[in-house]
Amino acid sequence: MSIERTAFLLLASLLLTAPALAQAPATLRVDFYHSGNHEIEMFSLDQVVLEPLPWTGNMHYPIDETLRGKYLFEITDPENGDVAWSRSFSSIYGEWETTREAKQMNRTYHESVRFPAQADEFELVLKKRNAQNQFEEIWRLPIDPNDYMVHRESAAYADRVIAILDNGDPATKVDLLILGDGYTQEEHDEFVAKARELADVLFATSPFKERKDDFNVWALAPASAEPGVSRPSTNTYRDTPIGTTYDAFRSERYVLTFDNKSMRRIASSTPYDFIEILTNTEVYGGGGIYGLFSTAAANNEWAPYLFVHEFGHHFAGLADEYYTSAVAYEPPASIVEPYEPNVTALLDPAELKWKHLVVPNTPLPTPWPKAEFEEHSIAVQKRRAEMRAANVSEEEMNALFRYTKEFTEELFSKSQYRDAIGAFEGANYEAEGFYRSEQNCLMFTRTDYFCRVCAAAIEDVIDEYTQEKP
Repeated sequence: MSIERTAFLLLASLLLTAPALAQAPATLRVDFYHSGNHEIEMFSLDQVVLEPLPWTGNMHYPIDETLRGKYLFEITDPENGDVAWSRSFSSIYGEWETTREAKQMNRTYHESVRFPAQADEFELVLKKRNAQNQFEEIWRLPIDPNDYMVHRESAAYADRVIAILDNGDPATKVDLLILGDGYTQEEHDEFVAKARELADVLFATSPFKERKDDFNVWALAPASAEPGVSRPSTNTYRDTPIGTTYDAFRSERYVLTFDNKSMRRIASSTPYDFIEILTNTEVYGGGGIYGLFSTAAANNEWAPYLFVHEFGHHFAGLADEYYTSAVAYEPPASIVEPYEPNVTALLDPAELKWKHLVVPNTPLPTPWPKAEFEEHSIAVQKRRAEMRAANVSEEEMNALFRYTKEFTEELFSKSQYRDAIGAFEGANYEAEGFYRSEQNCLMFTRTDYFCRVCAAAIEDVIDEYTQEKP
């Protein structure tokens, strides 16, 4: 029996026998519009959706204990305020409001939250971090899950779902959905092969390697009319099923989809907790937003790095540790301790968030060849921008990246604290004021390993999705 047929039968079983499978609740989704600018923020309901498959999340952890996102939603009892479910997340709007454009105009983004269906009326409470990174309520919405206006979604793409890795009941596993965008029907086998290849890369990387048995991986690629996705800066436009595009926030390498509604409708045909979108493109690019999705250019030489790095953002809420590349975000008005687990403002070295991993007598801040790295990296970024403007071949760009990787590895190999855990200045897009835990990490350069702090943060999320509470 083919793997494709096996996946289809499994999904059919979930659809037909969901009440009998550990009495899993149904999956409810609230779609809404998130609007505003850098000063005001507004929300409006689009629709409440009953998805076709039962809930796949871990019912042993109804309350989020990692709290990695900019936002937090809670499902509360309107009578007593008890919280039945909560999860933190980040969003495209949350990133956009920090860009220069948000000071010039209003915009609206479509967003969703998903959770186990409730039997009776409840309130959806949305909270956002304030200037001190504490959560404050910003929207409250009463919902009747038995209202006849709740939309019933069908598993319209169930027959295209392929099981890449099947380790058992989705309710006790992390379910990763690999979506393909920009693949024609004739290229479907290429997508499946690439999904398998990159899943193998993920599970060859610690700590995913050691926790492989805790994951299921599904693959789904709705057929596109033509290959590729949009890249507006080069007048390349594609009308793809998921709507993935380069040039998000006018950053040439940032790849996102702004068509959340289509993505959710397609994804609901399979069990999923996390989504990574593979674009049928060669040009370097990707993106990752905590609790939303990650993306990677599947045909690029650096696809293995992009896949894992961007998944680190989406899965574990890891911050970028690099700081010399151009980004669309405005610098923060003031330095406060970031909520991401792998960067710090080091406002109080005695309270360093990973101090339990620091060997005594390690200096904080920790010395590293910062000046030499910055001189090289800034020159490379200038050259990179010139090469993109000249529309050079991707092989020339890859050669530049290979050169940078070799230079960095040689430079770092001579550093006194190359293997230490400490506080290395330069992270979170800023050369000063933010620190990372180790000299190098997959979230800093195009290396192939996570630092120990990032690895521990990843394991915390895996536990929350798979373990019973102690």
